[in-house]
Amino acid sequence: MATVDSIYNIGIIGYGLSAKVFHIPLIQVVPKLKLHAIVQRHPTNENNAEKDHPEVKIYRSAGDMVLDAELDVVVVTTTPDTHFDLTKLALENGKNVVVEKPFTPSHQEAEALIAISQKHRLLLTVYQNRRWDSDFLTVFDLIKNNTLGRIVEFETHFDRHRPESPSNGGWKTVPLPGGGAIYDLGSHLIDQVVIIFGMPKRITGFVGTQRENNTNGYEDSCTVMLHYDAMLATVKAAVVSLEQNQLRYWIRGVNGSFKKYHLDCQEDQLKGGQKPGEQGFGVEPTAQHGLLTIMKNGKPCNETYPTIDPVTYSAFYSQFAEALAGRGEVPVKPEGASTVIRLIELAKQSSQQGKTMIV
Repeated sequence: MATVDSIYNIGIIGYGLSAKVFHIPLIQVVPKLKLHAIVQRHPTNENNAEKDHPEVKIYRSAGDMVLDAELDVVVVTTTPDTHFDLTKLALENGKNVVVEKPFTPSHQEAEALIAISQKHRLLLTVYQNRRWDSDFLTVFDLIKNNTLGRIVEFETHFDRHRPESPSNGGWKTVPLPGGGAIYDLGSHLIDQVVIIFGMPKRITGFVGTQRENNTNGYEDSCTVMLHYDAMLATVKAAVVSLEQNQLRYWIRGVNGSFKKYHLDCQEDQLKGGQKPGEQGFGVEPTAQHGLLTIMKNGKPCNETYPTIDPVTYSAFYSQFAEALAGRGEVPVKPEGASTVIRLIELAKQSSQQGKTMIV
């Protein structure tokens, strides 16, 4: 039984970028969590969990790791097409689970996992870490405080200029269930829209490829329009976007507008070896702050709007540790993540049928 002094043992399935950059460094800065085990099926000289973490148990299969009686939590960081089976395996072996986004390839699978977690009275959450992007929290604060007035248009972008398919793109350039830009990046952007505005009434999707040489049908780009009663939210992830500074947000309201360029800096910092708690982690350069336009003395006036102080992605695991101890809810409710998958399915259906779908 968990106590206030409990330390929760974490086991990670997979040892790629997700595990090494987005999970392990965050787990290591939360005092109540301990990296206990890693599943790595095929280590190499350049990528070897046992060498990187000699103090941690190494397993060659998820089936073996979930039988570890000391394990409290399983983190699934493998490809999206494996999320359902591995999460189900962990839950049915009595483990709480964190699943990388996208939750599952289908809404039906997501709902099935929620039912299994409830049946076994286990915690289930989805790693929607961009809820803790400082720019998103700044936007959320602007809208909550009604600084812009009634919002009529909301654009959220994750654009890059990568017109050629990467030679070492791995599974992210291959068609598979739960793959493609709309699942990879769209799941973040749609989640952020729903967090702010709730469920849309209708949805229109354009899902496909912008790259000229695309022989395998990988869907590298998407534009999704979420229709509300008096507001339109546009989600966009592009690979052909030649800009000096990539647009991140453009929000227009009756009392003002807000425009923001550049992505949150935490991903690049984590890739560079920085960790939450270190000086400067998550702090955005002043030159990358957003631009607020409001009326002053009857004229539009621009002013720099500072990005709020970073909460950082470690908040996800700090909140999850509290939930494990019975103090509060999981950081991302699986029901919300399941809703995002349903909206992705509708967007793809809209794109295929060439029509707007009722939600």
